[in-house]
Amino acid sequence: MAETGFKKWIITITVILAALLELIDTTVVNVSLSDIMGNLGATLEDVAWVVTAYAVANVIIVPMTGWLSAKFGRTNYFTFSILLFTIASFFCGHSTNIWELVTFRFIQGIGGGALLSTSQAILLETFKKEEAGMANALFGLGVVVGPTIGPTLGGYLTDHFGWPWIFFVNIPLGVVAAFMTVTFIKDSIHKMKVGKNDWLGIGLLVLGVGSLQTVLERGQSEDWFATPYITILAFTSIVSIICFIWWELSIEHPVVNLRVLKNRSLVIGTFFTFILGFGLFASIFIFPLFCQQLLGFTAQQTGLILMPGSLATIMMMPFVGILMKNKFPPQIMAGCGFILFFISTYLLSKSNLQSGEADFLIPLIVRGVGLSLLFVPLTTLALSPLPPKDIAQGAGLNNMVRQLGGSFGVALMTTFIAARLAFHRVDFLGHINIFNDPTNTQLSTLKAGFLAKGYSADTALQMAQRALDGIVSKQAALVSYMDAFFVVGIFFLVCVPLLYFQKSVKTTADLSAAH
Repeated sequence: MAETGFKKWIITITVILAALLELIDTTVVNVSLSDIMGNLGATLEDVAWVVTAYAVANVIIVPMTGWLSAKFGRTNYFTFSILLFTIASFFCGHSTNIWELVTFRFIQGIGGGALLSTSQAILLETFKKEEAGMANALFGLGVVVGPTIGPTLGGYLTDHFGWPWIFFVNIPLGVVAAFMTVTFIKDSIHKMKVGKNDWLGIGLLVLGVGSLQTVLERGQSEDWFATPYITILAFTSIVSIICFIWWELSIEHPVVNLRVLKNRSLVIGTFFTFILGFGLFASIFIFPLFCQQLLGFTAQQTGLILMPGSLATIMMMPFVGILMKNKFPPQIMAGCGFILFFISTYLLSKSNLQSGEADFLIPLIVRGVGLSLLFVPLTTLALSPLPPKDIAQGAGLNNMVRQLGGSFGVALMTTFIAARLAFHRVDFLGHINIFNDPTNTQLSTLKAGFLAKGYSADTALQMAQRALDGIVSKQAALVSYMDAFFVVGIFFLVCVPLLYFQKSVKTTADLSAAH
């Protein structure tokens, strides 16, 4: 039942706050890993599991949120998830060793995984059916902005207060969100039928999706299938997912109702949601690395550079919601969003080692506008044609696929950058030899600089050679990042024609039955 007046907006604030908590924590920890390593005495291999544990728990829970809400009641489940997330945040900040932190990050991910789809479902029920576009726009603020401001917030808190505060900051916000949920949010009047507990389905889902997410998170750092446990997990994920699909389609009350994928619009819309996740998380992954590793920016500076793009998204979302309410074709909006995203990545692919904050302003604002034009139309294309009883399951699958798209994007871009770095380095080194005049000139200049600092001739020559090697590596890295920006943009651009395989939908379709 749609709400009006003050209660409508207090519910909106409550669920957006809950969704932001989950999404910010997806990326907030990334910039603090070196501090965590030093404080807890962990290796780089160990600390990477802090990120992986959260992502794995998240992607396991998301598709089950519709079933869990129906099983325990939406308000109870949503409140429990917020409190679990908040309590786990407290223990994350008080961890005394790396594996304790990994354990509580996994528990935090279990709580956080429920917040996305349930928040979206509550919003869709809170707004009238003709305001579904606006509801998706408000939800999209968290989805698009949360991962972007995560590194900024994480960098600031780590630099000024210490890494535990990236978790402690969740505690007061979580308590407020839980109180507001209990006070203002009621159970849905639309409930899916829940039979006996589908323990086999849950087990196969945990095995399949959990193994896949771990492979995507750890594959590059473990040299992919050269590492036995990655090969075993990849095989496990394939077998488990196949068995999961067969089992869920063969029982009456599955934990994840895959029968909703008979709807062509949901399948195509979910495909584009995967692409959105791929581009959103891949670009968020590439840009901070480029700024910090090659341009020497701090995490906080990088976050501030990203902020204008986030503000552009925030300002555009209400206008996108209004356009959807007025039945503007979602395919056209999404097409414009893909094109703007390509323009943004193309401009970023022209960066150099002298690029500064001003050079990134326009590309990132264009990216922010493009993302605002993508999220709401793609969500509407996916969910609007569904009957009311299937919307919760559709939303859960849609959100899971977006997160998997992000994991695929980061994994593939990491591998792509590493491969291009090796390629460009070999290519550049092929032009450096003692018979090459530019090489000799550069070496002489570098050697003279070291001689001027008092080094001996032999030492100065060795240092000049190492410095030249460093220059080559840095240039190779620059070109590799530029290649990555361009490839992500091309990936978005070629998807534009595919939008028109999607049937037109009425953007005022009844999404109010989501729970």
